[in-house]
Amino acid sequence: MPRSTNAPASRRRRRRRLDQAKGYRGARKKLFRQATEAVDRAMRMATVHRRRKKREFRALWIARVSAACRQNGISYSRLTEGLNKAGVGLNRKMLSEIAFHDPEGFSSIVEKAKAGLS
Repeated sequence: MPRSTNAPASRRRRRRRLDQAKGYRGARKKLFRQATEAVDRAMRMATVHRRRKKREFRALWIARVSAACRQNGISYSRLTEGLNKAGVGLNRKMLSEIAFHDPEGFSSIVEKAKAGLS
């Protein structure tokens, strides 16, 4: 019986992996084994970094809101406490956008928070 190979499928599989490694430098884009290792690591890091991006944005929003709070004479924690007591349902992202693009509007939010504290 003649020897049967899986040549078309394995060629397609290798080509697909090398296409995924397109744009890498040196052997990582040309040789199958190095390309496989590089692509596997890239996929793993992409997953990790998608989760890390959420943390980094949250930290950025908090830093922006905190800086704007200090300019209005209140701390970030007191602002959030006041907003909760006043029933204002703005999340950190929206507070950050308001603080960054509309300082007067943010000042009115701070006043509501201060009223909620007292």
